[in-house]
Formats: sequence, structure tokens, C-alpha cells
Amino acid sequence: MGKRGGSELDFTVDSSILLFSTLLIIGVITTKFSSRLGVPSLVFFIAVGMVLSRFIYFDSAYLTQLFGVLALIVILFEGGLQTKWSNVRKVIAPSATLATVGVFLTTVIIGAFAKYILDLTWLEGMLFGAIVGSTDAAAIFAVLGNKNIRPKLTATLEAESGTNDPMAIFLTISLIELIQNPDASFLTLILGFVWQMGLGLVMGLLLGKLSVWVINKINLDSSGLYPVLSMALAILTYSGTAMLHGSGLLAVYVMAVLVGNSDLTYRHSIFRFNEGFAWMMQISMFILLGLLVFPDQLLTVIWQGLGLSVLLMFVARPIGVLASLIFMKFNVKEMTFLSWAGLRGAVPIVLATYPMIAGIEHSQRIFNVVFFVVLTSALIQGSTISYLAGKLGLLGGKKAAVPHTLELVSIGKTHSEIIEIDVEEQSSVEGKEIRNANLPEEALVTAIVRNEKIITPKGRTRIQSDDILYVLLPKALREQVKGMFVRKEGTEKGEGNE
Repeated sequence: MGKRGGSELDFTVDSSILLFSTLLIIGVITTKFSSRLGVPSLVFFIAVGMVLSRFIYFDSAYLTQLFGVLALIVILFEGGLQTKWSNVRKVIAPSATLATVGVFLTTVIIGAFAKYILDLTWLEGMLFGAIVGSTDAAAIFAVLGNKNIRPKLTATLEAESGTNDPMAIFLTISLIELIQNPDASFLTLILGFVWQMGLGLVMGLLLGKLSVWVINKINLDSSGLYPVLSMALAILTYSGTAMLHGSGLLAVYVMAVLVGNSDLTYRHSIFRFNEGFAWMMQISMFILLGLLVFPDQLLTVIWQGLGLSVLLMFVARPIGVLASLIFMKFNVKEMTFLSWAGLRGAVPIVLATYPMIAGIEHSQRIFNVVFFVVLTSALIQGSTISYLAGKLGLLGGKKAAVPHTLELVSIGKTHSEIIEIDVEEQSSVEGKEIRNANLPEEALVTAIVRNEKIITPKGRTRIQSDDILYVLLPKALREQVKGMFVRKEGTEKGEGNE
């Protein structure tokens, strides 16, 4: 009996591992089909999960929520790392307004429709609205990652999706509390929201600076440990903030933006690791979300779900965008695009597990309709974003790709590193030969990237603006050398041409 039980356990473990590897392979392959068909890959991931639900019984809302939150931490961290602060800085006001006012208005409008279409109470209707009220970072980052939309619009959507989760979570949790305890104080809830947002922002900034310091100062024996350390710091940022009742997801995104725009050792290793890890978590998360839903139950809410999807896409979201951006520098075409690009994804489905865990009446129906809304949003809106941007004349040219990476793999004990330097106009070394650039003796220029071509550096090679130099040097000289390649104080771009 024990032997048979042992072999049965081995078979279960081995078959589960085989299934997991197969799902990852299928997920990777479907991304190829999704890009060719113009359909977001998350639709295929969800479809795989729904097919598997016919053979695998899975109904744990708690495990789905736990894995979903972990996946969102990874996805938000990776998205924040890739976000350029120079672009986001210009759209802080509109993205923050969309993340708060826009989400609130969308919640109220679609919640009112849900009350009548789904035959819910007012609070339950608003709960549905809160769950689908925010755009989803996983969906936005995945869909916009390979599109050539104008940087201003891309930055607005990414910043909105990275910062609007706290509002949606606050509204969802507050409405569940009001349903379970009608005597709850509105003032307490509002103060709680201010505390969550404020603490999330402060913790993100503090732990972001701490993370940069730790990554650059610690001297690990293996370069492979630096990406693991960065991910551990992201998870610590979420958990530490959440334990203090702040917005952990907001803290992670802010921390990631700060880290991604800082000068890091092993920068490329950290970025590439987190990009791959985010894809793995995204594939796993959407397949798991697909497993949680039963296709037969979706058929019972198909008309209600379709009606609410249409109202969300064509009424609630556009009104929220218009009210948020009417006094800002966005024209009609740009607001039309932002309205259409408000994709729903993993966050609404994860939030839909909150009422299930809380035992709210009609929670299963709410979950099924939310799932249907997310699926139609990803399928219809996600697959037409590029087409609409082209029709509106909002394409921003070819999306730049980084054609070069260079890093030493194992220098933990040497106290040396290779840094990447962009040569700015009007810098002290522009136009000079490398041998006359007054670099420290310990610094060695190992490669120059100019017009996407690699040039072997020699002593007589002249340094030009917009060159990308790779310099091998002791870590202690990092700041001194980088300072030689930045624009001189008091000079502006183009000043020398006047």
C-alpha cells in the first residue's frame, strides 16, 4: 500500500511538473500567434486556462488571489523598470487624474448600469463598478510594449495603469465593508484612502532609494544574484507597505520607476531577468484565472456581460476620460484613443475574488460577468489599438529598440564593472580623441556604439555626441567618469550652433 501510494504521489508530482512546463511552452508559442493576428496574448492564455478547466477542477479563489497579487508585483516592477521618468514627468497630472477621478466616475457609471442589468442592490452594483473601474497594468504593458504609439499617450496609459490599482482596491474593499457593515463611517474610509495613497508614495520613494543604494553597494560573488536581489526588494516594498496599511502596488510601481531610472550595476542583467520573469508570471496568472472560471457559467451571463462591456467601452470609460482631461492639453483624437485603450485585465479578475472570499451574495455572478468583460475588453479593444491609432494619426514612428548590451558576468570579487555612458552634446570630452580625454588610468573604453554599429576604440578614435561608450573601471570611479560625459554647466543643447 505504501509503495503504491508512493508511486501514485510521484506520478502526481511529475505529471504536474510536466503540465506546468507544457503550459509555459504553449504560452510562449501563443505570443507568436497573438502578434501575427493582432490579438493580445492574454486572450490566448485565458483561453488555455478555460480549456483546461474542462479537465482540471480548480475553484480556490484564495490561491488565485494570492498568486495574482504576486504576479502583479512582478509585472508592475518590470513595467516600472522600463518606464522612462523623462516621459512620465510630463504626464503626471493627467495620469494621476485618470487614476483617481477617472476610476471613480467609471465606477459610479458602470455600477449604476450593473445594478439594473444584473439585478443587484446599489452597493453591489457599485462593487461591480469598482472591480472593473481601473485599467490593468499587465494588459497595458503587454499590449503597448511593441506598439509605436506616440510617447505622450503611451506614458499616460502606462502611468495611469500603474497607479490606479490603489483606487480600485480601496473602492472594492470599502464597498465590501459597507455591504457587510452598513454603519461604517465614510470619513474613516476616506481617511484610509488618503493614508494608503500617501504611504504608498512615500514608501515607494524611500525603498526605491534604498534599493538603488543596496544594489550598487553590495558586493555579491555572482552576477546572477543581483536580479534576484532586485526582485526580493520589490516584494519587500509591497509587503512592508501593505503591513502598514498602505498601497503596496503603488509603492512597488514608484520604487520600480525610481530604480529603473537610476544608475545601476548589472543593469542589463536585472532588466532582462525581470522581463522574462514577468512574462512567466503573466502566462501563469492568466492561465490560472482561466482555470477559475467555468465556461458553462459564462454562457448564462453572456448578454448581461456583453451589454456591460459595451457600456463600459463606449459610455463609462469615455466619460471618465473626458471629465479627467477636459482642462488638460489633450485634443479630441487623443482623448478618443485614451478612452478606447483603457484595457481591463488581471486586476479586475483578481479583485472579483475579494467578494467571493468575503462571502458576498451574488459574488459568483459578479465574478463571471467581470471575467466576460475582461475577455471582451482584451479581445476587442486590445486587438484594435494600433488600427485606431493609425486612423487617428497618433502613431509615433518606429519604436526604438536597444541593439546592444555588454556586461561582465563574474566580477563580484574584483570591485570592477562595465558601465554604459551616453555622450551628451557640449560635454568636456566631445570631439576629443580617447587618448586626450583625460580619463583615469584605471578606466578603459572597451567598445563604442555609434549609429547602431560597434566601433573598436583606439587611442586616436574621436568621441562624438550621442555615442554610447562601454567603460571598464573600478566601481569607486563610476561617478567621476560619468560626470565627464555630461553637458557642461550653463550650456544648452544647440548653443554652440548659434
